[in-house]
Amino acid sequence: MRINPITRKRWQRFRKMRRAWFSFWLLLLVYGFSLAAELLCNSNPLLLVYQGRIFFPFCKFYAEDLFTGNGRATRPDYRKLAQQQDFQQSAWILWAPVVNDPFRSVPVAELEQHLRIFCRLTAVPRVAGISIDQDFQLIRALGLKTFGDGEEPQWQGKKLQELWEIPQQLQHALEARFAGTNAQPQLEMVCTGKQGLPSLRFILLPSQTGARRSVRMTLREDIEAEDANLFWTFPKGADSPRQRQKEFAALPSELRQQILAQVHASARKENPPVQEVFLDGRSMKLSSELEQVRFPFRPTPGHWLGLDDAGRDVFARILYGLRSSLSFGLILVFCAMAAGTMVGMLQGYLGGWVDITGQRLIEIWSALPFLYIMILMGSIYGPGFQLLIFCYAIFNWIGISYYMRAEMLRLRRLPFVEAARCLGLPGWKIALRHILPNSLVPLITFFPFSLVGAIGSLAALDYLGFGLPPPTPSLGQLLQQAQNQRWAWWLTLYPSLTLFIIMLLGVFIGEGLRNAFDPKRQSRLQ
Repeated sequence: MRINPITRKRWQRFRKMRRAWFSFWLLLLVYGFSLAAELLCNSNPLLLVYQGRIFFPFCKFYAEDLFTGNGRATRPDYRKLAQQQDFQQSAWILWAPVVNDPFRSVPVAELEQHLRIFCRLTAVPRVAGISIDQDFQLIRALGLKTFGDGEEPQWQGKKLQELWEIPQQLQHALEARFAGTNAQPQLEMVCTGKQGLPSLRFILLPSQTGARRSVRMTLREDIEAEDANLFWTFPKGADSPRQRQKEFAALPSELRQQILAQVHASARKENPPVQEVFLDGRSMKLSSELEQVRFPFRPTPGHWLGLDDAGRDVFARILYGLRSSLSFGLILVFCAMAAGTMVGMLQGYLGGWVDITGQRLIEIWSALPFLYIMILMGSIYGPGFQLLIFCYAIFNWIGISYYMRAEMLRLRRLPFVEAARCLGLPGWKIALRHILPNSLVPLITFFPFSLVGAIGSLAALDYLGFGLPPPTPSLGQLLQQAQNQRWAWWLTLYPSLTLFIIMLLGVFIGEGLRNAFDPKRQSRLQ
């Protein structure tokens, strides 16, 4: 096969663009891995030698009765089968690098060894009570020494304003309670302390009408959230937390033992009650809770990208979903470009009434609502890969037909076409063998961008629920789960990052091809 020197020069120009060249090979590598997904990610063995016979479970169905003799004709669970001692003695198994598949729901028992225990120390706020007279002078106090490092402050004979900063709103509320003209609602306000007293939350309970000689108030410590709570996460069976280890090691030895006893009791699913412990002389509540297996489940060893809402491995579904997305994009682009090339070639080469009629029909066809047709076809025939290809292909060829028509109209008047006509070549041979090879630049330059658009369109349809039928692996379907489970960050991060990288590689390749095929690579301003 002879390559045109201009084409060879363009190809060399494309290879010199490192970003486009590396993106091209990286995209090919990703697609190759996705095509070999069964060999890379599968919960069925690649090769099984049992009693002298060779089996290939990753690509062929074998009944469970063949290995166990229990009479069942269902597919065996090879992972459970491999754990049986009798089977291990007479079998040799070759597993895939990742022993998961996109349809297997991970059992809860498989995740229990990776569960975490959440331990929390919560400070119990200190409380005191006081009574004041109409001059705001303290006449009784109970528990104030808890705010003065164990020593009762000298409060007798002092007014409330001498110990705390009293806001105007609180002062008016107290005066209204002494007057007793109207019923007063409950009021809570934080007051800044004086004379070494901390800032406290003053609580006035609801009051009825009627004048009174004294008013009682409850004082409660206003604790910041970070000061009130100490939080650790313990792996199951571990004696030290995964994070904030220095903070845990700084605790008194007796308190650490109490925490570990609470954590181990939770790990044994004993549901220990909340305990009262003391840290630096103040009361704290110690509680722990064993993590529950709830799908979607976070990333764990063996499932590094997490599990979706049905307990299926996200990495496996992304890998298999990439194959569906890239295959869909390639098939769609080839079909759309073939149809658009044929229509544009007929319009541009024949011209006249064929061109005018074709343009009017294309304008009518392009005005049809694609999404409504997609929903209608899906409701009649059911969603499927072939239906998506067909519905997209009958609409996606319109754009490329415009470019091919323009190329044909430009090239059919050039001298080499006129020379071919003078030699007596038939019209179809001139169009296919002479004009078409010289009009492929729009096809080549638009191919990567069309591929990116097709992948994004499939992801959007899957996200809306009109794409591939479940449980087919799909990036859009994972993103749709992420919308319903917003706390599951792995369902948002990994599928969207994969989609972003694939589309970015396609854009880089398209940019490189466009620059390589640009006839005006350099321009000079004069």
